Amino acid sequence: MTDAPAIADADWWRQAAVYQIYPRSFADANGDGIGDLRGITSRVPYLRSLGVDAVWLSPFYPSALADGGYDVADYRNVDPRIGTLEEFDAMVAALHGAAIRVVVDIVPNHSSNEHPWFLAALRSPRGSAERERYIFRDGRGEHGELPPADWPAAFGGLAWEPVGDGQWYLHSFAKEQPDFNWDNREVRDDFLKTLRFWSDRGVDGFRVDVASLLVKDLADPLPSQAELDAIDRDSGIHPLLDRDEVHEVYAEWRSVFNEYDPPRTAVAEAWVDSPARRAKYASPAGLGQAFNFDLLTADFAAEPFRRIVADNLAQSAASGASSTWVLSNHDVTRHASRYGLPPLNGRTGVKQGVEWMLAGAPVDGIQLEQGLRRARAATMFLLALPGSAYLYQGEELGLHEVGDLAPEDRQDPAYHRSVGQPEWTYDGLGRDGCRVPLPWTASGSSFGFGSDGAHLPQPAWFADVAVEVQEDDPASTLGLYREALRLRRELQTEETLAWDDALSHDDVLVFSRPGGWTNVTNFGEEPVPLPEGDLLLASRPIQDGRLPGDATAWLRRP
Repeated sequence: MTDAPAIADADWWRQAAVYQIYPRSFADANGDGIGDLRGITSRVPYLRSLGVDAVWLSPFYPSALADGGYDVADYRNVDPRIGTLEEFDAMVAALHGAAIRVVVDIVPNHSSNEHPWFLAALRSPRGSAERERYIFRDGRGEHGELPPADWPAAFGGLAWEPVGDGQWYLHSFAKEQPDFNWDNREVRDDFLKTLRFWSDRGVDGFRVDVASLLVKDLADPLPSQAELDAIDRDSGIHPLLDRDEVHEVYAEWRSVFNEYDPPRTAVAEAWVDSPARRAKYASPAGLGQAFNFDLLTADFAAEPFRRIVADNLAQSAASGASSTWVLSNHDVTRHASRYGLPPLNGRTGVKQGVEWMLAGAPVDGIQLEQGLRRARAATMFLLALPGSAYLYQGEELGLHEVGDLAPEDRQDPAYHRSVGQPEWTYDGLGRDGCRVPLPWTASGSSFGFGSDGAHLPQPAWFADVAVEVQEDDPASTLGLYREALRLRRELQTEETLAWDDALSHDDVLVFSRPGGWTNVTNFGEEPVPLPEGDLLLASRPIQDGRLPGDATAWLRRP
C-alpha cells in the first residue's frame, strides 16, 4: 500500500489545481496505441513541472469500452490493456513522491453488462437475488414484448432493454450500462468495499460520476416520459433524478472517508438545476464538494463570468465547501475551440459548438487564434479564483477540438447510437474530438504518445503544439500554464475575493484576492489601461501599460 505523509493535509482539496487524465489518451508506454499506467508514471516529471496539486484519473478499470471506460466490469481491478494493480501502486507512489495527490473516478449508477453480477442476473430467473441487484421490470403486453415505460436513454434509443423472458432492464445510458438498484443493501455494501479498496492503496479522493442518479422510485405503475417531464426536478422526489434519499448513500460514504487520516475527499458530478440542490452534494456530511459546470456553457463575456462567479461563491459559502472551476473536460468541446465560435447569446439547451461540429467542423467557421487568446485569458481568470481548479489534459498545450474525425474512427457510443436520427445533439455527434491522444513530440508515429500509433487519429497540426515544441518557450501556452500555476501556489490565501467596481465595466472585470493579488480580464476588443501595480503575468503582451482585448493580467498592487 502507498503512504504519502508529505502531503497529509486534510484541506488540500479546497484550492487545489487538479489535472484530469483520460488514461487511454495520455501516454502509451508499451506501444499498443492505448495509454496506460506506466505511461502516466513516465510523465510524472512533466506533471510536477506543470505545477498541479493532484491528478484525477478517468476510469482505468476492466471494461468493454462501450462508453470510454464508464462501463465498469470490475471495480477493484485495472484493465489489462491499461496496466496492473502493481503498476497502479507504482504510479501512486511516483505521484505522491512528487507531492501530487490522486483522485480516481468511481461510477456508481451503473456497471458494464459484462460485470459478473449482471451476467449472473441474466442467468437467473425473475425475482431472484441476482436480478435484485439491478433494475428489472416485466414488460407490457401479453408476453412482455413492450418496454415497461417509454423513457429515452441518454445515448439514444429506449432506456429499457429486453432479456428474452418477458423482463427488461433499465439503462440510463448505453444498453451495455445496466443501472444498479441502490435500494439493495448488497449494492451499497459492495461500493463501500470498493471505496476502502482504493483508499487503502493510497488514493486521496474520488470523482463521483452522475452522482445524482443513483436512487430511484420505480413503484408501479411507472410514469410515462411526459409525466416525468412534468415533475419538478428540484423537489427531491423526482422518480429518477436527484432524490433526497441519495444523500443517505453519501452519508455512508463520508463515514468511510473519515476512517482515513487525512480523510478521503470526493467531488460530485451532479447536473442539477438549483444551487440549493447542488449544495446538498457538497455538504461536509456528504461528498464535500460538487462540480460547478456553469462556465462550460457561458460565452466569453464579462457579465456571465461575473454572475457565475458571484453565484457559485455564495453557494460555496452556504455549503461550507469550496467551489470548483472547470473550462474543459472529457465530455465537452475544448474551450480553445468554443471561444472561437459565435456566441450563444443566452440561448439555452444548446452546447456551445453544436452547429460547428454538426457542420463537419469547417475551418472557415471558427476563429482559431481568437479562441486560443480567449482560452488563455479565461484560464488565468479561473486560476485566480478562490476554490479548486480542474484542468483537462492537453488544454495546457492550447489544443483545439479535433472536430473532423472520420465516422469510421469515432468510438463514442453517443455518436454511433445517433447516426441517422432526425435531430442530432453535440453529444450525439460524440466526444472523441477532445479525447484524441496527446502530442509529446513534433514527429513520430503518434507524436510521442507511443511507439506505434494511437487509438484515435491525431491531426497533422499536433506537430506545431507538441510538448517538446513549447517546452522551452515561456510565451507558449504551456509556459503560461506553468507560470500561472507557480504563481497561484505562491499567492493563494483565504477563499475570498473583492470586486473592484471602479475599474470593472461592460468588458472588463477586476477583482482582488487577499494579499494584494489582483486579476484584470479584458473581455472586449480594445486595449484598456492597467491599474497601478507590479505586473506578475499576462496572457498577452502588455502594450504601453494597456491590456489588449481577450487578455488577462495579474498584478501585485500596493
